[in-house]
Amino acid sequence: MARPAPLGKPAPPRYGRSMSDIPQKGERIAKVIARSGRASRREAERLIGEGRVAVNGRRIDSPALDIGPKDRVTVDDQPLAAPEPPRLWLYHKPPGLVTTARDEKGRRTVFDALPEGMPRVLSVGRLDLNSEGLLLLTNDGALKRRMELPATGWLRRYRVRVHGTPSDERLAPLREGLVLDGERFQPMQVSLDRQQGANAWLTVALREGKNREIRRALEAAGLPVSRLIRVSYGPFQLGKLTSGAVEEVRARVLRDQLGLDAEFRPTDKARPPQRPADRPAPRRRRKPPARG
Repeated sequence: MARPAPLGKPAPPRYGRSMSDIPQKGERIAKVIARSGRASRREAERLIGEGRVAVNGRRIDSPALDIGPKDRVTVDDQPLAAPEPPRLWLYHKPPGLVTTARDEKGRRTVFDALPEGMPRVLSVGRLDLNSEGLLLLTNDGALKRRMELPATGWLRRYRVRVHGTPSDERLAPLREGLVLDGERFQPMQVSLDRQQGANAWLTVALREGKNREIRRALEAAGLPVSRLIRVSYGPFQLGKLTSGAVEEVRARVLRDQLGLDAEFRPTDKARPPQRPADRPAPRRRRKPPARG
């Protein structure tokens, strides 16, 4: 019987590497499985732990393994599908959906609501149950992590309706940075758009978002939030995308904004953070699913 080919190169013992840290000749086994669409990275690690993954005919039990393009990977004795290149979609999330793959309370998720024909995707960041607006979706875990890093320097901009009358005095703690329940919030950009009777519309921008950060900060200022809409994430904008609709970002635009080459590897030509007003090139649109 032929002997199994040697395994891929053992991975360094360090976890949480960025895209630029990944060796060009090898990728983490769980990432390769995730890129094929077979499972998420976390699910791939579970499959590996259960002994259901083999590399070059040999079962593995640890995800700490980098493999190269010549290595043969199977899951449950079935070869992986060829990986797709990284892709990015803009999704107009309606309120009332949770941004998680599964919800322990049985609530409907954004992934339940996506149009038919969408591949398996991950969300870049989250929007809470009652928030709406721009949610980025990708098929690539490394791209997701890269875009979520505060070091990317991208502003996330929101339109927020509050109850009350905002004043510079009330908004000063948000602009200067505040601490709530022992958690420090970075300074936000906050401007008053208009006052409508007992309510007001604000524009709020921040570079990193903690759980319900805007709602919590404004409530602490005596301005409870009644509506929150994300309108941009870095150079990517909600624009006129209708609620429930999806648009794919062109590969060229995606590479340009993230400083990636034609093979989606990091280059030294990453573009500086852009204002949300800088609109990318047109994208393909998917219609929202029919409402039942």
